[in-house]
Amino acid sequence: MRFELFVASRYLRAKRRQAVVGVITAISIIGVAAGVASLILALAITNGMRRDLQQGLLSSTAQVQLMRVASDGIEDWRPLTDRLRVLPHVTAAAPALYGQVLISRGARSGGALVKGILPAEERTVSSLLDDIKQGTAAPLAPQAATDQDSTGTLPPLVLGSDLADQIGAGVGDSVLVTSPQGELTPFGLVPKYERFQVVGIFHSGFYQYDSSFALARLTDIQHLFGEPNIVSIISFKVDDLYHADRIGKEIEKAAGSGFMTTNWMEQNQELFHALGEEQAVTFIVIGLIVCVAALNILIALTMMVMEKTRDIAVLMSYGVRPSQVRRIFVWQGMLIGILGTSIGLVMGYALAWAGGHYRIIHLSAAVYSLDYLPFAPRWQDGVVVAAVALGVSLLATLYPSSSAAKILSAEALRYE
Repeated sequence: MRFELFVASRYLRAKRRQAVVGVITAISIIGVAAGVASLILALAITNGMRRDLQQGLLSSTAQVQLMRVASDGIEDWRPLTDRLRVLPHVTAAAPALYGQVLISRGARSGGALVKGILPAEERTVSSLLDDIKQGTAAPLAPQAATDQDSTGTLPPLVLGSDLADQIGAGVGDSVLVTSPQGELTPFGLVPKYERFQVVGIFHSGFYQYDSSFALARLTDIQHLFGEPNIVSIISFKVDDLYHADRIGKEIEKAAGSGFMTTNWMEQNQELFHALGEEQAVTFIVIGLIVCVAALNILIALTMMVMEKTRDIAVLMSYGVRPSQVRRIFVWQGMLIGILGTSIGLVMGYALAWAGGHYRIIHLSAAVYSLDYLPFAPRWQDGVVVAAVALGVSLLATLYPSSSAAKILSAEALRYE
């Protein structure tokens, strides 16, 4: 062990003539540990929110969507879908028809965005049909549609879990779906309505979809809206999430004039920008805890220099150089920082793992879009936090170590 490190470690373990120095040193270690652990937890939460929101969005909706510039929908969607499905970087495509409706059961009702789909193709671009917790999506299949038409049963509908709770509907219940795109009569525009049977309830964990989303067969929704052989969008899954904008431009170019695309990054740009700003502000605010701990390190080392003035003078009289004395107290501050940082990293990652594994903290899905507080600790964050904590600890040692190096041994020992 280097001489300076050996003396620094002995100074930290030695009994104090002034107990307050030992107390401040312990508080410094606790402060650094608390700051580091808090930073790890805060960054794990923001990373978890970003990860789960992104996963929820990508699993519930398409990565790229193609639509007409005009609002009249896409008519020749079958050959267009087949042609665009084989483009480079496109892995899947599925047509869909969207529309706002009112879904009611008895006196209870709720607004919803109903999506008419082809189930086999829809599964290739989103996972909502895989998130069904009650019932089944089998009645949405084309063969099931033929069987239902022959028996005269109601067309099937799959609801989000929160929407189903809102209107009090369960699997097997019939609901009334009312479309504002009604029929023109001598008495004016009359809303069009049709009864559906709830065959499944999905729970994606993403409140935006669970509270206001419904799935039905494409032909049934086309009939409800009075738009046969029309779809509003063609959804695409691509091989590179983070180049969805560039791939979307290629799809738009291949589709021809009159079309435009949007992607998941454009649709949620403000959300992810806000999460990034929140992460930066959180790092700065909680990082102040480490700064306060660094002030305690400065105070502890300053008092230690005053306590060890005679010992420093004796060392210097034996030939210890001022630069070595300076390094002794730098090492003392760094040992405090290393010990506190190590404890904080262990605590932070342990608590983040427990919070993410057991989902201890529950949230209001209506406010946060997620029903639990996610944790996603990353080793890169630990490296950054440790570097910041050790850097601040090093800065706190500069003044006391310089003061110790300036002690004159003859003056310090004159009255001893």
